[in-house]
Amino acid sequence: MAKKTKKKDIPKVNEELEGFNMNINSFGEISSSFSIDKINEFLNKNVDDKKLRDREESKKPKKKDEN
Repeated sequence: MAKKTKKKDIPKVNEELEGFNMNINSFGEISSSFSIDKINEFLNKNVDDKKLRDREESKKPKKKDEN
């Protein structure tokens, strides 16, 4: 009997992530076709962070008056 080879299905991805590929080598190191900065930029723009949802950039901790 001949073995059937499974064809890898290519998932649908956002246009900005077209060509993104991640691999893990035998030492457990992760390599990617995109830089970490580009991935983080995409995530910051497109993913809602629950922890930062209520935080406003204009809010800063108030300092006590030095008298």
